[in-house]
Amino acid sequence: MARSPITVSGPRSVVHGWEVSTRRSAAALRLSDASPLAKVSVRADADGALADALGVRFRGSRREDGVLVIGSGPGEWLLVGRVGMAPEIAEKVRGQGEGEFATIVDLTHGRALMRLSGRDAARTLAKVCAVDLSDDLTPDGAAFRTSVAKVATDVVRDDAGGGAGESSYLLHCERSSGQYLFDCLLDAGMEFGVEPAGPHLNQDEPAR
Repeated sequence: MARSPITVSGPRSVVHGWEVSTRRSAAALRLSDASPLAKVSVRADADGALADALGVRFRGSRREDGVLVIGSGPGEWLLVGRVGMAPEIAEKVRGQGEGEFATIVDLTHGRALMRLSGRDAARTLAKVCAVDLSDDLTPDGAAFRTSVAKVATDVVRDDAGGGAGESSYLLHCERSSGQYLFDCLLDAGMEFGVEPAGPHLNQDEPAR
């Protein structure tokens, strides 16, 4: 049985081989654990055939066939999909490289992933992150790597994964820092009424 590095209070259940919290929230600001989602790291030539096939450059993201493709660095991508989808994602990427050298690693169990969604998501994140989160500089689809609460974190603005008309951010970090970062975001969002929630593992969306 797999376990997330993030503990969310409330009843627990085993879903798709993961022991997770089944706690849900309808609050205006929500922080949910998304760690069980498939996470695949890809490194290849930034100007090669695989980069063209992935269709995302550094600091951008897009969705395709149930997978969120994130340009997390020059010649570096993070692909996020449904639980258990990592082998399928890796195999598809291998087929897109046309013999080009690439490093493809399943990070699912080695990294933490969480989602901050709601009308005050940007204001909450701004309390622990120095990046300008205005719509002009970090619009929906923007991706960047920065310090969040002093933790090296990949941040992706992904409004499609939140509620209708809401700002939503995915935050990806080392497994060992997951609980700390989750707790820091809960603390930062306290004044806005943030509530924690478990992962939505039965959703078709790759990162809800």
